[in-house]
Amino acid sequence: MAEPDLTLTAILRPAALDARRGVVRLHPEVLTALALRPGDPVRLAGRRVTAGIAAPADPGASSALLYADDLLLGNLGLRDGGQVTVSPLPAAPARRLTLAGPVGVVAAVSPEMLRLALLGKVVTAGDDVSLLPQDVLPDAALRGLVEAARRSLATSVGYAWTSTLLTVVVAEPATGALVTMDTVVGWEHGPATRGSGPAGEAGPATPATSAPADGLLGPEDAPDVDELPGLRAQAEELTELLDLGFHHREVLGRLGTTVSLGVLVSGPAGSGKSALVRAVAARVRARVRPLWGPELAALGNDAAARRLREAAAVVRAGGPAVLLVTDVEAVAPADEPGPLATVFRQVVAETVRSGAAVVCTTGRPEAVDPALRAPDLLSLRITVPLPDAALRREQLTVLTRQVPLAEDVRLDEVAGRTPGFVAADLAALVREAGVRAALRQKAAETPTVAMADFTAALEVVRPTTMAASTLELASVTLDDVGGLHEVKQTLTESVLWPLTYPDTFARLGVTPPRGVLLYGPPGCGKTYLVTALAGSGRANVLSVKGAELLSKWVGESERAVRELFRRAREAAPTLVFLDEVDALAPVRGQAGDAGTTDRVVAALLTELDGVEALRNVVVVGATNRPELVDPALLRPGRLERLVYVPPPDGPARAEILHAAARHVPLAPDVDLTALGAELDAFSAADCAALIREAALAAMRESLAASTVTAAHVEAARARVRPSLDPVQLAHLEAYAATRR
Repeated sequence: MAEPDLTLTAILRPAALDARRGVVRLHPEVLTALALRPGDPVRLAGRRVTAGIAAPADPGASSALLYADDLLLGNLGLRDGGQVTVSPLPAAPARRLTLAGPVGVVAAVSPEMLRLALLGKVVTAGDDVSLLPQDVLPDAALRGLVEAARRSLATSVGYAWTSTLLTVVVAEPATGALVTMDTVVGWEHGPATRGSGPAGEAGPATPATSAPADGLLGPEDAPDVDELPGLRAQAEELTELLDLGFHHREVLGRLGTTVSLGVLVSGPAGSGKSALVRAVAARVRARVRPLWGPELAALGNDAAARRLREAAAVVRAGGPAVLLVTDVEAVAPADEPGPLATVFRQVVAETVRSGAAVVCTTGRPEAVDPALRAPDLLSLRITVPLPDAALRREQLTVLTRQVPLAEDVRLDEVAGRTPGFVAADLAALVREAGVRAALRQKAAETPTVAMADFTAALEVVRPTTMAASTLELASVTLDDVGGLHEVKQTLTESVLWPLTYPDTFARLGVTPPRGVLLYGPPGCGKTYLVTALAGSGRANVLSVKGAELLSKWVGESERAVRELFRRAREAAPTLVFLDEVDALAPVRGQAGDAGTTDRVVAALLTELDGVEALRNVVVVGATNRPELVDPALLRPGRLERLVYVPPPDGPARAEILHAAARHVPLAPDVDLTALGAELDAFSAADCAALIREAALAAMRESLAASTVTAAHVEAARARVRPSLDPVQLAHLEAYAATRR
């Protein structure tokens, strides 16, 4: 019996979560007519035949339309508005998949990582596919692995991973192949994964596979230590250990001792931990057997244990060799170590005892099973720090060695504008700048990368450590804030100076302020001041609303606080903004929430003034009820500077009006200075709302209006009322008087 089909009009309108993920949106009636359920694969026929995953469209969508993204339309060979025939497609798990892509991506992305990125997608030979993983997977157990792949892709490829396109060279079956964990995925003329069935056997052989049969990587493709600026001290430490263990054991024997070659290398994602291990292994003439932790965790326990033991056996039998396990927290998690963690500890112990080396890397050392740090396991820990400005300058020099730079390029300035960037992020930045230079100079015989290309790249390339940041930075600085001159000076000294000039504080032997509390009536610019601080200083910004960290589950709120400050340390120099801090840290002993906020306050106090140093991190809190904040949070060493943000006076209101009307075409009869003197009890937000309402009044009068007149401003004054409460204002001023 033939499958039902419908011919629809393809429209370029993807949902945000569907973009470049192979998803098509169909009206619920279309899904019913084709006997489809959300998540079913569908056959799509345009100028080409391809496949996708069906999902329901919005209730107001048309039943005659198929909603798709640009990538899927390209695979169909259609433009927006083309006709496409849709029919059900029986799910056929892909047996083998071979892809081609940019050289840099092929080198950086392992076949295992590639398989997780494609998991759940339905592909056809000749299609273009992206590395963006499916956000909804039927198997909940795989979601954590896909998240690990997402982080690893950001680390390995940098920002470019979200826009990289690959081509499906071979697919079995050729049309509608569903990628599963049993699919053998590989690069054209490169390595491939192994299947993850019960026996963990490899799928059909890929003739062009270049990976060694035993999986050991030699020194041929390893980076040189000199190409890893900022890691030389760590490289020397690891080199001495491996050289002693591999080539000078007789000296240890004469001294009656031994050496354990178990090492844990920790550091921010993308900082070059794996490159460090491979470079050092090449220096001591040792081969490397790499394993990716999330791939092992994706297998069943038996298959994972078999893969692990096979790799360890190869390392023990192959002369000087290193078993390199990246993202080890996936194999041996600290929270709930399972049977695989037990097997892993046993394999590590056996491998280290045999004289081989085991090096594990992690970007989250607190998430690794503490039992791995036993003396006979990973006894040595090497930490890769986040690069400072000087090290970023060195890394940029190495990364741009083959790049023709224009004369106006100042790498010192680029290094200063990239706080929190690790080596992978800087590589992505250089790549993005090169792409922009190529787009700008397509016809040039000797193109160069200019400073403007780096500036444009900085607008889109974000540091990996800030991938989960929720704050969208506006292009404003303290100069754009009207009035508040004393407040701005205090914030410059307390927030910007510690983040921008830490060396000066160290030279003078002064510990910079740890935190600042901004308080004042609502609408007077506390949050806007922090936004301006973010635009003025060269620091990363983490913004958190007070209630966002609170959870009803015991321990989760404290965990959220620890995670926030861990991210801040990794991305240093960092500005942590705690909005509505009175909800997060109220006076202890008074809240009826089973002690949740008390524990959160204790966690905050520990992070701000605990044993672990909070270097190059400044915390800014904001509240309009400072008396509700726990007093322990306001002592020196914590939020020690209390800054009152008063309501604007006449001249300050005039400055705010001028700043708000900077892009508004005002008629000559509008006198903002005189207007500011008349707006008693108006907050900064009220002044900005007044300008906005005046512009809307001009639009109501005529959509072709070109200026905002005094009459429009008067009409706006009739609508916008002052919001300052005299009672609250008096209370805050009295509180501020006691703090002077």
